[in-house]
Amino acid sequence: MKSLIRLIKKTYGMAHPDERKVVMHNVASLSILQIITYALPVIIIPYLFRVLGAEKFGLIAFAQALTQYFMILTDYGFSITATKEISLCQQEHAKVCKAFSSVMTVKIALAFLSFLILCAIIYFIPKFRADWMVYILSFGAVAGNTIFPVWFFQGTEKMKYITILNVAGGFTLAILIFLFIKVPGDYLKVAFINSVVALTTGLISQYIVFKRFRIAYKFEGYKSLRQQLKAGWDIFISVAAINAYTNTRVFILGLLTNNTVTGFYSIAEKIASACQTFPLDSFSQAIFPRLNKIFQKNKLKAFTLMQQIQRITTIISLICLPIIFVFADLIIRIACGTTPTESVLALRLLLISVFFVAINAFRVQFLVVCGKTYIYSRIHVIMAMLGLPLIFLLVYSFSYMGAAAATIVLEAGIFIITYFTVRKLKFS
Repeated sequence: MKSLIRLIKKTYGMAHPDERKVVMHNVASLSILQIITYALPVIIIPYLFRVLGAEKFGLIAFAQALTQYFMILTDYGFSITATKEISLCQQEHAKVCKAFSSVMTVKIALAFLSFLILCAIIYFIPKFRADWMVYILSFGAVAGNTIFPVWFFQGTEKMKYITILNVAGGFTLAILIFLFIKVPGDYLKVAFINSVVALTTGLISQYIVFKRFRIAYKFEGYKSLRQQLKAGWDIFISVAAINAYTNTRVFILGLLTNNTVTGFYSIAEKIASACQTFPLDSFSQAIFPRLNKIFQKNKLKAFTLMQQIQRITTIISLICLPIIFVFADLIIRIACGTTPTESVLALRLLLISVFFVAINAFRVQFLVVCGKTYIYSRIHVIMAMLGLPLIFLLVYSFSYMGAAAATIVLEAGIFIITYFTVRKLKFS
């Protein structure tokens, strides 16, 4: 513990006071958001699971897994490339307006394309046509995510707006869930409420951008739009590849098993996801735009800072994850009201994969910071090509256990490849 404290102090001292102030303010904002974001599901998920039952809960989880693909398409890597672009030109208002306009135009066009694809899936595939309403109602979350410019707030390092809007949206969602979801037949209302809240927060975020930041939207020409698409391509392929072996687990379970098994597994995955992203995701998002600026001035300093942060993250993971592993059955009991063996075993396996993610997060991010997006993309594309067949095979053979086991193999592989790739980078 003393060595961890010394390492944190050393890393903290490497940054300029102004940099520390901005980063820590943003970390605080995003951490508050994540605490509330993950505290609310502790109440909402058990309630939904008990009211809807495993089958309907699994159907909602399956629908959310499908909409996640459309969110990937509409994000198109802008969460990284647009954030980086905004962070580097945030003092030049005209460039910020141009970047915002171009990115939003592309995202809205991709949202329309996504809706057409969803309609085609529902029309041509009987499994989806049987529950078409839940997929249509769930799509509102895609629209809300499309117009919520998280990348803009990250790039301008004003993460407090992300926190305020998401916290307000989270509490509103919880209130509406408790007011209107009373019986299993209300499962369609869950999809509708999720979509309404997402759309509302998205519209308010747009109001803030135009009012507070005085952004002027202007339809940019083909050249600017093409430039944004080209810039985001490698990241889009990477994110799509990542989700090919993450989000796809629930989707494949829904295809190859049934809604009940999917419901039990999705509970474990939601908890594992919370362990993976908090507080790691807050710090990662806050440090990314600042690390870009440091890299532009001093490459070696940025590289050293990344290494220090990664060491801290590794030590914290070694302390926290074994505790969660031991108390997995208690955590599942709190979430479900019962202790289904499927959920407990899946959670314990998934925590192993969470460890590999935690000890690799900032190395992976640094590949983008130093402009090695093609390597970033290649790593994840290769793992997706290996991972998709592996997930199908293991889920077909071992059901939910296969999904969790495949996750461990894939995350371990990404860690090994990234570790040796980053070791070869030279900065002076």
